[in-house]
Amino acid sequence: MTSTPLPLTRRTVGTMNRKQLQKLGVPPDCVAAATSALGRAANEGTGFGLKGARAKKLVADVLAEPTGFRDDPIWGALAAELLAEAEAPAHKPIDYRTWGEEIDDSAHAQMRQACRVPSAVGAALMPDAHLGYGLPIGGVLACENAVIPYAVGVDIACRMKLSVIDLPVDSLTKRRNLYREALERGTKFGVGVEHTPKQQHDVMDRDWSVTRVTREKKDKAWKQLGTSGSGNHFVEFGVLTLGERDEQLGLDAGEHVALLSHSGSRGAGAAVCQTYSQIAQRLLPKRHAELGRLAWLALDSPEGQDYWAAMNLMGEYAAANHAVIHRLVTKLLGAQVIAGVENHHNFAWKEFHGGREVVVHRKGATPAGAGVLGVIPGSMADPAFVVRGRGVAESFDSASHGAGRRMSRRQARDTYRFSAVRKDLAAQGVEVLAAGSDEVPGVYKDIRSVMAAQQDLVEVVARFDPRVVRMCGDGSRAED
Repeated sequence: MTSTPLPLTRRTVGTMNRKQLQKLGVPPDCVAAATSALGRAANEGTGFGLKGARAKKLVADVLAEPTGFRDDPIWGALAAELLAEAEAPAHKPIDYRTWGEEIDDSAHAQMRQACRVPSAVGAALMPDAHLGYGLPIGGVLACENAVIPYAVGVDIACRMKLSVIDLPVDSLTKRRNLYREALERGTKFGVGVEHTPKQQHDVMDRDWSVTRVTREKKDKAWKQLGTSGSGNHFVEFGVLTLGERDEQLGLDAGEHVALLSHSGSRGAGAAVCQTYSQIAQRLLPKRHAELGRLAWLALDSPEGQDYWAAMNLMGEYAAANHAVIHRLVTKLLGAQVIAGVENHHNFAWKEFHGGREVVVHRKGATPAGAGVLGVIPGSMADPAFVVRGRGVAESFDSASHGAGRRMSRRQARDTYRFSAVRKDLAAQGVEVLAAGSDEVPGVYKDIRSVMAAQQDLVEVVARFDPRVVRMCGDGSRAED
């Protein structure tokens, strides 16, 4: 079967672009060959570009029966690439190791699916794991030359920040009103919440034009700078306890007042995730359609480079977001920060493992390289822990990012009354200024069991016990 030259007119000027070709079913790796064939076909006609119904029919014919075009002088190269694509060997799924036992089957199913990504070379599942989008929360996935937007997550660079302040511990009781007022006046929670006037931080002087979406979302990001989202985002005061002096943290043994926050890149980060997840899914080869939200971008492609630049900008923005929150709250408190630690847990990093550079996605997982400090929170009633990584190769230098949910938000709202839980917490010495029933302690796994399951991954440096807690209590949909 050979192609028949088609007469062209000026109405067919231009050629189909990548998006149009892939919509017809041309695999991403074969787009260049398709474009070249269309150009040659056009040159043999009137010299104008080829598009429209006739071009679509030609491309569709080659896609339907590439063997018939193998020897065609114009379409042969595309036919050969299509045949090679179809005959590509199936990717053998990799294995993954699991820490902890209280992990639902749906999280394991998602992890097994992630291990089918062609570029995946290593994986691990943390003890706080539960169902997510694409990669489960608590999932760690190492890939070669590929980044997966949904394996980073919607809330890009969601992170923890702990600041130790110079006030005496008994002030948490004697001057409770001061701490309460600092949280109520210094924090803002909820979907779309903004600061007026806008807060200042040099992150807004970065180049936000690295991608279209970051350029378009810069003003929104500036307005949301220094705010917290809904869901599991929080800002709280508590007591940090060290059993012995820690030189890396720079603190003596004993009790210290500390401020702890959990938030991410807000609306701008969500827009970056949505934009590049859609691009990745559009570029996903049809033979991998079942991978869905695990669609990837080649790191050396224009799309992959754009996402990487946007993701890293969102990392800087999320860190700035926490810096502003801590600045506002400690200023209202009249306190000085004397020590601190912070870390991302929804991000991708270029790291060397097994002698090769890979992209390590940690979705709801804390970096735990040898000697690396991090914070792993529990719940509003349970402790958080400052930890030092042990650098375990099988976990790809990772640990859990928290206790992990054991109950869906809908089930939590059907099970708990926040007013009753709030009274119980007050009796335990924990004052909750605002929150929802879907974030009460009972919806989370036991953080002590989670920490016990990863003793080989991290060393506990200090323990943080909450005393005054603020979360989003307006019923907003979860942004975590």
